[in-house]
Amino acid sequence: MAQETPMIKQYKQVKSEYEDAFLFFRLGDFYELFFDDAIKAARELEITLTKRGSKNEQDIPMCGVPYHSAEQYISTLIEKGYKIAICEQVEDPKTAKGVVKREVVQLITPGTVMEGKAIQAKENNFIAALYPFEDGTAAFIKADLTTGETAAAMLGEQHSEWEREILRSDIKELVAPPDFKEDMLAGSSVLFSIETSEELRPEFEKLCTHWANEKLKKAVAILTNYFKRTQKRALSHLQPVQIYNPNEYMQLDLHSRRNLELTESLREKKRKGSLLWLMDQTVTAMGGRLAKKWLEEPLLNVDTIRKRQSLVESLLDQYFEREELREKLRHVYDLERLAGKTSYGNVNARELVQLRRSLQELPDIFALLRSLNNDYVDELLEEAEEFNDLRQLLEDSLVEDPPLSITDGGIIRSGYHTQLDEYKEASTNGKEWISRLEQKEREETGIKSLKVGFNKVFGYYIEVTKPNIPSLPEGRYERKQTLTNAERFITPELKEKESLILGAEENSTELEYQLFLELREKVKEFIQSLQNTARIISEIDVLQGFAVVSEQNQYVKPDFSTNRTLNIQEGRHPVVEHMLEHGDYVANHITMNENREMLLITGPNMAGKSTYMRQAALIAVMAQTGCFVPAAHANLPVFDQIFTRIGAADDLASGQSTFMVEMLETKHALSKATPDSLILLDEIGRGTSTYDGMALAQSIVEYIHDHVGAKTLFSTHYHELTTLEETMPKLQNVHVRAVEEAGEIVFLHKVEEGKADRSYGIYVAKLAELPQDVLTRAETLLTEFEQAAPPQNHFSSSVSEKFYEENQIEFQHAASSKRVSVSAEEKPEQLSLFQTDNEWTESTFDKNAEAVMKEIKNTDVLRLSPMEALEVLYKFQRKLRS
Repeated sequence: MAQETPMIKQYKQVKSEYEDAFLFFRLGDFYELFFDDAIKAARELEITLTKRGSKNEQDIPMCGVPYHSAEQYISTLIEKGYKIAICEQVEDPKTAKGVVKREVVQLITPGTVMEGKAIQAKENNFIAALYPFEDGTAAFIKADLTTGETAAAMLGEQHSEWEREILRSDIKELVAPPDFKEDMLAGSSVLFSIETSEELRPEFEKLCTHWANEKLKKAVAILTNYFKRTQKRALSHLQPVQIYNPNEYMQLDLHSRRNLELTESLREKKRKGSLLWLMDQTVTAMGGRLAKKWLEEPLLNVDTIRKRQSLVESLLDQYFEREELREKLRHVYDLERLAGKTSYGNVNARELVQLRRSLQELPDIFALLRSLNNDYVDELLEEAEEFNDLRQLLEDSLVEDPPLSITDGGIIRSGYHTQLDEYKEASTNGKEWISRLEQKEREETGIKSLKVGFNKVFGYYIEVTKPNIPSLPEGRYERKQTLTNAERFITPELKEKESLILGAEENSTELEYQLFLELREKVKEFIQSLQNTARIISEIDVLQGFAVVSEQNQYVKPDFSTNRTLNIQEGRHPVVEHMLEHGDYVANHITMNENREMLLITGPNMAGKSTYMRQAALIAVMAQTGCFVPAAHANLPVFDQIFTRIGAADDLASGQSTFMVEMLETKHALSKATPDSLILLDEIGRGTSTYDGMALAQSIVEYIHDHVGAKTLFSTHYHELTTLEETMPKLQNVHVRAVEEAGEIVFLHKVEEGKADRSYGIYVAKLAELPQDVLTRAETLLTEFEQAAPPQNHFSSSVSEKFYEENQIEFQHAASSKRVSVSAEEKPEQLSLFQTDNEWTESTFDKNAEAVMKEIKNTDVLRLSPMEALEVLYKFQRKLRS
């Protein structure tokens, strides 16, 4: 077996401590990867896989990336969800005995990356820790290392609540204790990392000094210990942990966020086409991040909502001040991330110049805001600072356009440091002397092509072409280097000046680097104040953006009712309205109150039922963020939750069909909604047979009406359900109007009272340009079906047992429903589909009915076809009537 070299042994030893990460092993100007890391990295990065080997070692797969351009490769791996351990030389090769000592100086992970493509300007990069307890609860903390933002909450026993918080904050990485089981979060694909140390370090205790929840401190401990272990540097920019209660905000589960397209479009998964795309009119990166956060966390506190509204209104009323404010804000850079990079130790001179330019705008911004005479602005500005001392320091110290590197000089302004000025003067004068020397030597030798040059290896030299060498005076020129067509020389005079110039340049560069490090340490003293002011600027930016979008689209300030009234006059879908290229959006009213809790919506496909439902939810979300809304008038209740079941989707990866997804989402709404919630259900039951679907739809409507009491918009093509209005006092039929002209359907997109007369499905098929033979045959079949149709509203159903078990619903099959209209002569009563066990007793029936009951119980309805089910139902009905 071939013997391993000392370097490979060193690599293996370091790699053994970072098995779950790519090891970027520094060798000269490259980061090298070996063995399995090399094979995998070559594939992921699309770089060449080579091999290393000699007579003393086996061939070893290897690949590498240049040190100076490693960031782009690291970003690519981070985006793919990998971890990268950066292994650097930690001793001078000149003094090293044997193999140069190397150590991992940083572990870069999706949750701890500080720069590169993975960091989006208007997106947070959250990493979180979850610490579960034996009682079923869990402590949760999230942090963004790039900004220092931290927040923590205690979560309940439901794992779905854990998943909701992880998904809502778009967590990139989750840290957990060793006994945590990943299958606890089956619905999440977040990257997991383990931290064994659970004791809170003294240096991080200051993050928790303002509260004393010992459970939450466990989560803080494992997250900060993970930071300390992986980042290996001070993290003084981490802000005190803010405790929040998830129930202080409107709850929107993953399905509702997706269906309402809050932050990304449903089909393309892009920002364009989402509500955030429309509402985010911020001009700073930190404002953009806060706008997204607010949209994902609509408020429940009406007082806070009204404070935001008051500033939006002030900015709407004062156009010129608002436009000047926007212009000033455009020159404010990302103060949060600049503070984070300063603390982290990777801020450069250009970024400190950005900080200086931002601070120069603050006095004018604050003066503009005070001129608004708004109480909420005054409240915000009480905590803001103008940073006159820091601004003056940065103005005195840094040049206007410094280089990217902080080690090459050219950073510090003249006049800031006396010794540095002397070095620069010596260097500058020396270079002028060199320029004059070249002219002097040409004149003395008569060689016009003679030139004085410099390179890092040989220093300064005088270069003469070989045909001109005889013209040089003897004794004064000392040969330094021979080229193909020339010789390079040095003179005693040039050698002396070279020592002076190079010494001055080297001393100047080193001193500039030290002065920059000192400057960075001084800026660190202002980090907490900078973060606080950044928060205020972010909030101002979001609210001015709300004013802009409200003015551009003629939104109105909504009011909030105390009696659960919802009254939207001429409401519009904000995104659909904005994206219409031709024609005006057709506005619609939505009226709901204590006596009108449910709207049953019928009408043709493509007529706008789903849009009508979504616009109600989006108006509520916008209102509870503090923005104005697309309507002529809006009076709304404060919704604690919004549930949606809109559109067809499946989850094939977990083996769930479209219909199963529909049922699970509906179950979630039925089990979690309160009377203060808003439920949107679109075409429930269409994923199964007609009678199954119709039975499910009716039973769900009844359950919400009788047991939940939430405001509900329920659209359906089951026209049989429209008769429920007669027996359900809080349900009202509405329909999206369409008219037929010259054999063609015209969608009016207008919602009116009452039920639709039909679905117009074949007309929609015509619009899709199906073959004419198909359309003709469909019309024939429709006529036959309508003529042969049995009496409406008498149907049975076979229902998913799991669905009703989880909702504690006893779905009973009986002769006819008390919710169904029948003839005046015969109105047999049936128990509600949601009656409880103690209501369902044999005493309800006479002795003659007991026999029918036994038959019903013994009938396997799951094995009946729809036609057979109708025949059996008719037989039971006839026996009961007799």
